[in-house]
Amino acid sequence: MRVSPSYTASFRLIVDETRVKLNGVIDLITETGAAITGLDVADSDRGELILDLTCNARDSEHRREIARILRETEGVNLTSISDATFLAHVGGKIQVQPKAPIRNRADLSRVYTPGVARVCQSIHDAPMKSHFLTMRANSVAVVTDGTAVLGMGDIGPEAALPVMEGKAVLFKQFGGVDAWPVVLDTKDTEEIIRIVKAIAPAYGGINLEDISAPRCFEIEARLKEELDIPVFHDDQHGTAIVVLAALLNALKVVDKNIEDVRIVVSGVGAAGTAIIKLLMAQGAKDIVGYGRNGALSRDETDGFNEARKELAEQTNPRLVKGTLKEGLKDADVFIGVSHGDILEPKDLEVMADRAIVFALANPTPEVDPIGAAEYAEIVATGRSDFPNQINNVLAFPGLFRGILDAHIKTVTTELLRVTATAIASVISDEERSKHYIIPGVFDERVPRFVSRAVRKAASGIPQHVLPTQEHLEQTNLSQHLI
Repeated sequence: MRVSPSYTASFRLIVDETRVKLNGVIDLITETGAAITGLDVADSDRGELILDLTCNARDSEHRREIARILRETEGVNLTSISDATFLAHVGGKIQVQPKAPIRNRADLSRVYTPGVARVCQSIHDAPMKSHFLTMRANSVAVVTDGTAVLGMGDIGPEAALPVMEGKAVLFKQFGGVDAWPVVLDTKDTEEIIRIVKAIAPAYGGINLEDISAPRCFEIEARLKEELDIPVFHDDQHGTAIVVLAALLNALKVVDKNIEDVRIVVSGVGAAGTAIIKLLMAQGAKDIVGYGRNGALSRDETDGFNEARKELAEQTNPRLVKGTLKEGLKDADVFIGVSHGDILEPKDLEVMADRAIVFALANPTPEVDPIGAAEYAEIVATGRSDFPNQINNVLAFPGLFRGILDAHIKTVTTELLRVTATAIASVISDEERSKHYIIPGVFDERVPRFVSRAVRKAASGIPQHVLPTQEHLEQTNLSQHLI
């Protein structure tokens, strides 16, 4: 495993230079494989240095090994250890800040009582005005029950909260959207639906996150049907969007058409199901999904839940049987959203020429990316330390930016497809290569391209009946809102 910024630690040391050389201490640390990123002297007094040594480690055990070496080194006193990742979470990662300053009584009377009553009455008379006159104009609830978190599974709402906070940071950073975590201490499907419906009046959209399958399918479907604001399950559709975006460009590199290729998908949970359906909407015809018991097939659906049964009936036109490794024979595309290290690189040797491999399990991909590159022309992962990182952050900020701006009421399959196409289009024909099939997560063009495409597609999607922001700016705002 490589060293990672996820395991950055700072060690406060008192070094007696009359007994040990600083370069010797540095050598001891680098010999463990750690990457030293900082060496800051806090004080120096007659041969005694007080300094902070900062380095990236592989994991927690590696960090403890470094600490042990420092404690055992003569002339070195280790006084404290700071974990940068934990420090970044102290007190949480988001906060509320007022947009309207309150500097005097006049400001107070407009922002709060008595002036706020006029706005309340206006919304009471025309509830849709809340999409302009309240925070819901630019806010999304990030809702979870903590049952399917980042490969850790069912860790509960409290433990899921840091992930939801992180999601809110990404919404704001990349899309300018205010998002707020809503973690629910219940796994009951009906109760979750009731709670989300009850809090919906405060938000312009709902982003479902880390809710286990198959419950997530019903929760999303019911909320989409029963709410008049957009509902989006990022684990399903966000993943599907970025996979399709990457595949569109990968197919151009290898000169193949989506209608003609054979696609193998490992993992048929929430993400795998959504990926398959979106690829089919784009024109894919030959997709075989693999679960724990092998290939899904319409002639073997006993014991399947409704979602799994529907998927089996819609895929595997050749009625392929057997294991995942057997199913790779002559496949053009492998997409993994399952578990790490389920394949050896040599297993890919049976795939078609100019094969495409998306090994997206995190943190350990389904197959070693370096080894996979010996057999496949294009390899992508969900990791940032390899080329072609397929990451949901490319999709949801720009998507919701466009949704909120265009007052879209529901997220359709066509909207997902449009979003994927917009992400893919960021990379020009001249830029596209086997190592660059999808934009980087910090590419500022992505949210702009996506939000613009979403707004453009809005004409064919149900919308709230509201004047556009452009129209409001060109006319007298008060005649629309008062």
